[in-house]
Amino acid sequence: MEDLGGRQLVVFDGRCRLCNGAVRWLLARDWNDRLRFVAFESPKAAGVLARHGFGPRNSATGAIAPGTLLVVRDPNGPAERIFVRSAAVLALWAELPRPWPALAAALGWIPRPLRDLGYRLVARWRYRIWGELESCPAPAAEERERFL
Repeated sequence: MEDLGGRQLVVFDGRCRLCNGAVRWLLARDWNDRLRFVAFESPKAAGVLARHGFGPRNSATGAIAPGTLLVVRDPNGPAERIFVRSAAVLALWAELPRPWPALAAALGWIPRPLRDLGYRLVARWRYRIWGELESCPAPAAEERERFL
């Protein structure tokens, strides 16, 4: 994986309409160019996922499914750290301009199991509510440099 220059890597389910909408939302608000994106299904995500015990859609192995948002700080670096579910959302909001860091800090006071419960409920129903794409859509030309 290429050096991201201190940016966080966002690993998302490329076939999920909600996830793709969230990526578009983040792109519109990431004014300081702090984020890079890769679909869970992409071969470029395989190394970081394997290092942290995550795998493709496979409930039989217990691997986390692509419905789980992952944020990787310092990918391939000595301080590589991965955030999942609600912790990933808070890590992303902390990188955006105001008011999102304050909202992330406020929601951080909610116990993680409770935050993750809400996250899991949305993740469980996302395909039924927002639908599933046949494949991960290609980014617009002006956004390509922000995707791996």
